[in-house]
Amino acid sequence: MDARDTDLKKELDATLQTRRELGEEYESALVDSFLEKVDQRIDGAVERRVRRQLAEQQMVAARGSRATRPTDSWGDRFGFAIVSLILAIPLSAIGGAFGHLPGVIATWVGVVGVNFVQAARVNPELLGGRRRRTSPESDGWQD
Repeated sequence: MDARDTDLKKELDATLQTRRELGEEYESALVDSFLEKVDQRIDGAVERRVRRQLAEQQMVAARGSRATRPTDSWGDRFGFAIVSLILAIPLSAIGGAFGHLPGVIATWVGVVGVNFVQAARVNPELLGGRRRRTSPESDGWQD
């Protein structure tokens, strides 16, 4: 467990202790406060990752060459999907509170849309249909 996880665990423990002391009437406010801290932690991690990738892209552009490591590894794609699903939970709650079923549907259409755009960016053939076959044993179909 790294220091950030330890800090988050301490925050959770403090929130639970405060809930025990103050009672159930403050539970909602305490949960919201803790979730805000988790959101800030996620936002900070995403911001650091974006800054790092922008810096890498600027270095690559300055050198005039391609990056040595692929910018979209499986871990990056998996991480993107996990973060989008984690953020979908509070967004669904907000959408449901203000827009009821249409709000939840709009939220999930957005989540699916963002993930589809990310997948299409990484795999352009998702939008292009079938790929053209170039091998001699091709059965003759083309786009």
